[in-house]
Amino acid sequence: MLPTIAWDGDDILMIDQRKLPGREIYVRCKTGNEVAKAITTMVIRGAPAIGVAAAMGLALGARRSTATGTKQFAVDFQRLADTLAATRPTAVNLFWAIERMKQALATGVQAGEGVVELVTRLRQEADRIHDDDLESCRAIGRHGATLVPDDAHILTHCNAGALATAGYGTALGVVRGAVDAGKRVAVYADETRPFLQGARLTAWELVKDGIPTTVITDNMAAAIMARERVDLVVVGADRIAANGDAANKIGTYGLAIAAHAHGIPFYVAAPWSTIDLATPTGAEIPIEERNAKEVTHMAGTQVTPAGALVRNPSFDVTPHRYITAIVTERGILRPPYLEALAGAR
Repeated sequence: MLPTIAWDGDDILMIDQRKLPGREIYVRCKTGNEVAKAITTMVIRGAPAIGVAAAMGLALGARRSTATGTKQFAVDFQRLADTLAATRPTAVNLFWAIERMKQALATGVQAGEGVVELVTRLRQEADRIHDDDLESCRAIGRHGATLVPDDAHILTHCNAGALATAGYGTALGVVRGAVDAGKRVAVYADETRPFLQGARLTAWELVKDGIPTTVITDNMAAAIMARERVDLVVVGADRIAANGDAANKIGTYGLAIAAHAHGIPFYVAAPWSTIDLATPTGAEIPIEERNAKEVTHMAGTQVTPAGALVRNPSFDVTPHRYITAIVTERGILRPPYLEALAGAR
């Protein structure tokens, strides 16, 4: 896999996920504000990847700061942190990474470090966030592989793969973990309207890995469960509440209901940074509403009549009662989630 996001000297390179699978090109960000724009415009997406990008964006902004004293440096840092925090409201990894960078800055200031030392400290912390996410995904893959039978048919939704993380993936980390364990798998990849992350990104990743992949439209999933063989469903998450309710790409909720109706295990795979114990239930998770043009147009062509009203919530919340288990780097958590999540913290 090509790296999702990486340093190139003092710049940040990220693969432009809007262009895949047709073109594999990179966007170069020279400022923290350019990183914020890349997150907003979906150059980079996926909750863990957004968190990594925010951390690296703050480190880049620190490097570009013209402040000569720590007071102004901290002001510049906070301004950029606010800008990054406003990019995507649902994915809690974004706020987790920003808070971790704030703590790194506070530690340096308390230690009496100057601007040069603070810049170094923030770059090192961003690199740790990147590397920690990659290792978390690999651990999720190892744990999740134990849930996958040999010769499994797996259904997934959206893209929770290498492109949505620092590498390897969460839901696709489970798929890759099973393959690494010597198991045979085949994947049904939901198309995932309106941004087509499944058809464009998940299928692209799996084809590159040589994993048998069949793309289906979102409205085919229940019929595939009823008429063909699906052994498990595994999805990622953008925020998991303290009671186990999980926000993920729109369409996940309906998929969970269909899996429940057909007696198919439904797993959520996510790093601990996705778990928000400060949010009691899914009802309190903010849901991002994106531009209507993502629904009304496909490949630049308008497909709905002018004047029709459009809704475009980017996420939905799956109630915890439909989730068989949550797979994290700390292990496999099962109901009751209120106790399981609190005990694993």
